Amino acid sequence: MKDYSILIVDDEDAQRSILKGYLEKKGYKIYSASSGTEGIKTVQNNLIDIVLSDFKMPDKTGLEVLEDVKKINPETSFVILTAYGTIEDAVKAMRLGAFDYISKPVDLDELDLMIERIIEHNNLKSEIQILKNQLKEKFKIDSFISHSAKMEEVLSVAARAADSKATILITGESGTGKEVLAKSIHYVSPRKEKPFIAVNIPALPETLLESELFGHEKGAFTGADKAKKGRFELADGGTIFLDEIGDIPINLQVKLLRVLQEHQIERVGSSENINIDVRIMAATHQNLEEKIKDGSFREDLYYRLNIVSLHIPPLRERREDILPLIDYFIEKYAKENNRNKLTLSKEAVDSLIKYNFPGNVRELENIIERAVVLCRSEAITLNDLPNVVKGFKGEKEIPQIETGSLIDQVEELEKKLIFDALSSANGNQSQAGRILGLTERNLRYKMQKYGIKKFG
Repeated sequence: MKDYSILIVDDEDAQRSILKGYLEKKGYKIYSASSGTEGIKTVQNNLIDIVLSDFKMPDKTGLEVLEDVKKINPETSFVILTAYGTIEDAVKAMRLGAFDYISKPVDLDELDLMIERIIEHNNLKSEIQILKNQLKEKFKIDSFISHSAKMEEVLSVAARAADSKATILITGESGTGKEVLAKSIHYVSPRKEKPFIAVNIPALPETLLESELFGHEKGAFTGADKAKKGRFELADGGTIFLDEIGDIPINLQVKLLRVLQEHQIERVGSSENINIDVRIMAATHQNLEEKIKDGSFREDLYYRLNIVSLHIPPLRERREDILPLIDYFIEKYAKENNRNKLTLSKEAVDSLIKYNFPGNVRELENIIERAVVLCRSEAITLNDLPNVVKGFKGEKEIPQIETGSLIDQVEELEKKLIFDALSSANGNQSQAGRILGLTERNLRYKMQKYGIKKFG
């Protein structure tokens, strides 16, 4: 943490001096500039990790400094310091790549938490970039285009688990990309040269499921005119992915548990043990703990499968990912359909951002593919979207604040989001922090700042 370099860009001498002295005591390497032009030159000549820039300066605005800094080094984290501006300015800063903004006069505790968040974010980005770089040769991690802290945490755990032999249980709603994540893990693991075998359990008739998984001998049942290897044997040395594991019949759960414990299978119609070396990954959209309570899923099997747990949040809980995914899918399907580069109208963007996506990333991909095929011009408009998207009003309306400064508006919005997250988490601050993409310490600070009482 202490080797981070921070540039302070502010035309106010007193503000620069206060921040410089405070951050130097914290052990950071500090640069300072009294104008936007000087700040840009500093970034050109030095490796700067974080820029803290005033929004309003005589020669350049903070947005202009941000644009120039990102051209020089896109990896530099940028924070706007402002007592001016509007919500539109703040949104534009975020779109241009600003990490966040802090109101002036700067609260030093809030600044500490902001820098801590940046460092945590950059550490996660580094781990994820290593994973993505490893995947390039064998498998593209396209469906995990992600700007959200929630997905970055999932990918960070996935990257660390990839080299192990541990079983992995991936949970999440339908359409979130559970199989894609499983493939990603396989193709950066030591098993990457061996097979990845996916089994969609609900798609197989229950009468044939045992044979499909474990194989059968000739004559084992009517129609078994020759011996057949099952999916586990085919995956030997590699990975088997059991999709919708919650639907596996209780009698087969016993056999699956034996595979996990003994690393052996028996074909249907045989008593011979066959040794296998297979890594098991499973996925479900169901609550397995509830299925344990009602007796339809074995508790011992659950704990064997759930060595490493990965939960993919629904798209509505990581809305930061919607625009990057839209851009990717537009480019993908425009190319597939021999269309020129397409744009998206403001009304279409607004509708897609508000929509709740019950089908998650899969639904978004289908919507964009349809729009690319049907649109008549170079721009996808509201008319090219399905009626369900056009007519969606949102489950909750965020109150619009018509008057007041940027600080007032941001604080009101923050208070509402924090209160909603705490309500959803039944007062659990750790869980609420994860919902908001904040550390628990950061959340506690903001609760104290806004006078939000402890829940429960």
